[in-house]
Amino acid sequence: MNKQHHVIIGGSAAGVSAALAMRDNGFDGRITLIDAGSEVPYERPPLSKSTDLNTVHPIAPDSTYVENDIDLLLGHSVIAVESDQTVILDSGERLHADALLLATGGTPRKLGVPGEDLDNVLMLRDIDDARAFATRLKTEGPFVIIGGGFIGLEAAAVAREKDMDVTVVEAMSIPLAGVLGTKLATVVRDIHANAGVRILTGRVATEFKGSGAVEQVVLDDGTTIAAATVLVGVGVIPNDALARGVGVHCDNGIVVDDYGQTNVPWIWAAGDVANFFSPFTGRRQRIEHWDVARRHGAAVGASMAGVFTANTAAPYFWSEQYGLRLQMYGRAKPGDELVLRLGESTNQMIAFWVNDSVLSAAAALDSPGELRAAKVLIEERIPVDVAELTDPGVSLKSLARQRSRNVGWASSITT
Repeated sequence: MNKQHHVIIGGSAAGVSAALAMRDNGFDGRITLIDAGSEVPYERPPLSKSTDLNTVHPIAPDSTYVENDIDLLLGHSVIAVESDQTVILDSGERLHADALLLATGGTPRKLGVPGEDLDNVLMLRDIDDARAFATRLKTEGPFVIIGGGFIGLEAAAVAREKDMDVTVVEAMSIPLAGVLGTKLATVVRDIHANAGVRILTGRVATEFKGSGAVEQVVLDDGTTIAAATVLVGVGVIPNDALARGVGVHCDNGIVVDDYGQTNVPWIWAAGDVANFFSPFTGRRQRIEHWDVARRHGAAVGASMAGVFTANTAAPYFWSEQYGLRLQMYGRAKPGDELVLRLGESTNQMIAFWVNDSVLSAAAALDSPGELRAAKVLIEERIPVDVAELTDPGVSLKSLARQRSRNVGWASSITT
């Protein structure tokens, strides 16, 4: 009897985690992991945080794939998936998939403005993009970043640390306010301003000008900014074309159930491309963060192996800017009350989003230990008192330990 064959498209955090979880949960069939890149699947968070890209950090060593009998097929794209459960590669090879996992992530969103194809107009999604970005940081500038999200601000910090002239153009009134809330986002904005970043808010780029390479950025109010390099970071579009082509339901990504399964029973999705229901936001969404993709992939991989598992961890992300670490657990919801706990320095604080005495989310600047305790409060939905949250004299670790109903969670906050 032939063994089952599971095919994974995408050497992402979700794809690799899923493959390993299949083995961990008893799947003894064949696993093929396909990725268009030529590099062994690597960690993407460092791409916008560092210019030291001489060493790519692999998600797992080469030996891990050998030890787990995972066929790693690099440098090949999948051009189609057919309803008879066939996966067609760009080489013409056809693979039968008893189960297919789409961990295809997203593609950087283009602005759709004149001049965006000029040289030195960059996006940042893979190692080749990151190397081009690092090369441009060796020039004199000026450097213009379109989009004040995490990638844009991380890139701005790296460029300023190279003493480049940096301008960030952001459509919102305060970068990251939609994620961090006005108070904490203002602190992050001021850190950049104090470092010498010019931040233009309420503005969008309408054109890039130059002869061969970009020389100017034109904004919607007619302002013209000199630019030797432009980095565009305005979000991503989910890579769901393969899914759509075989009748999978897609709506801002590939729609999946709690276990990662689509409306086509043999097709699953995980990571940035997957649209799933989050108990931490009360709605369907795609969450484009590395840790979420890793955990979601592991849960979906276990489910594909027959051990149906949902990802119940609070969404988490982290960002490094000027040596400061920004972290967040959970997701804020409409109607939440935002309160702050100030730290010993002006750049040290924790923000809490509270709704009906329950913590929805917490974000911190340079307070990692206390934030890990807040994770317990969020995931266990432990009742909290705003006065205790805002009082620096009250240890969040002790608070979580005292109130947790689960000994396992309580002990985990000490790590």
